[in-house]
Amino acid sequence: MELERALLRGDEIPGGDLVLQEVRRAVRDTGEQTPRVDNAARLFFRSIEPFLVDDTSGLKHQGRIARGSLEPIWAWIRRDLVPSEEQTFAEEIGNALIADDAAACEQLTCAFQDHVAEHIQGALALAQTDEKARRRLAGQLGTSRVLADVRDLLEILKARNALTAVGERLPGHIRNLADAHLDATKALLDSPIVRKDGILLYALVVVMSRLAAPWQLIRIATKAASSDDAARVAATPYAQAVSIVLSDVERMVAELKTDLRRGGSIAVTSLLKSIHDAARGLRTELDLDVDSPWSRQLATIRADISSELEAEIESTPGRVRRLLRPRSAKDIASGSALDSNDVADTEALIEFVGACRNYAGELAISEMTTRCYHELEQYLDTGTQALLDGLRSAGPGDLPFRQSQVDAAVRFCARIFGQEYASLLAKAAEVAAQRERKAAARA
Repeated sequence: MELERALLRGDEIPGGDLVLQEVRRAVRDTGEQTPRVDNAARLFFRSIEPFLVDDTSGLKHQGRIARGSLEPIWAWIRRDLVPSEEQTFAEEIGNALIADDAAACEQLTCAFQDHVAEHIQGALALAQTDEKARRRLAGQLGTSRVLADVRDLLEILKARNALTAVGERLPGHIRNLADAHLDATKALLDSPIVRKDGILLYALVVVMSRLAAPWQLIRIATKAASSDDAARVAATPYAQAVSIVLSDVERMVAELKTDLRRGGSIAVTSLLKSIHDAARGLRTELDLDVDSPWSRQLATIRADISSELEAEIESTPGRVRRLLRPRSAKDIASGSALDSNDVADTEALIEFVGACRNYAGELAISEMTTRCYHELEQYLDTGTQALLDGLRSAGPGDLPFRQSQVDAAVRFCARIFGQEYASLLAKAAEVAAQRERKAAARA
């Protein structure tokens, strides 16, 4: 939720808490679940924002913490790890917020983070040597994913000051990580502040959070190796940048699957572009040997995308034919019309196929998108005449249905052939309908 994220970052949003309460109430009314974070937790996790990732697939990302893990982690902190200290922290934070004392909030938060980090380190160390303690910790946190996120949380909290310094020296937004920006970023990552604390993985994540195109993080790795050869890049500490990018692509693919099931065509198209750009960046910025682990991982990702998109793409011509197939008057219920939602969904699906066609090369879906698009072109080009003929001969009972078919065909043709073609079809349909009205008037 964007408002939740903004408040977590500490952005000033007038009425933000009030709006957030209303949004949560609305979400609860729909039966959907969303993490709830109180003021104390929000301040505690604020510095963790660059490392959070929205991923419910269960996949663990290097140096990242799942946003969904925050709620169970906070519950563990306040219930099992440091319950009395958390209660004191919450009360003191509440008083500082009422007094609008930002400095006190910052001081209290840093002190509590240090205290929590110390106790997390102790709990993890005990779990390594004591089987009973390990089982108890696993039960308290709930899942192995949350436990892995706790380990990352510990490292991030321990390196909080250094990571903050890295963030302060970076631009707020890097449109293109190249030339001077690339040189300055690489110099920052090579600086003693990063080397001394051994926090390169997390510093790379901070850099990625500032990039307009996150996949460009791999340019730091190729610069470190002074080569695009994957083997030479893998031999440097900055090989982690490539792994981070590949993991991020896997996250986007998981998100793509979820959005496809929800029918979110706009979000899907945007994700397709991001995945395409990242895959292309990996293939052009790196000289990947076909047998290298990175190459195999990328090949698996592309195969996964192809498999996921296949059903959606190949179902499109059939949906169009089902809506637009000519029908006899006896097969049409009097006064009926095509379902507007069905038409809109099919139009969105055609647009989706067009987007897939644009990105087909990198996503390993060229053959299926070409075949599907050709089927759509052929059917719409040859099938619209029958719809116009049906409209001309329509009677009062079947006219609404035949008009809705032609209207749908106009929308579909706009997606396939362009607006000019669709406008000509719309004018032809208008002429056909006028002829029918004139014939009816004469009768």
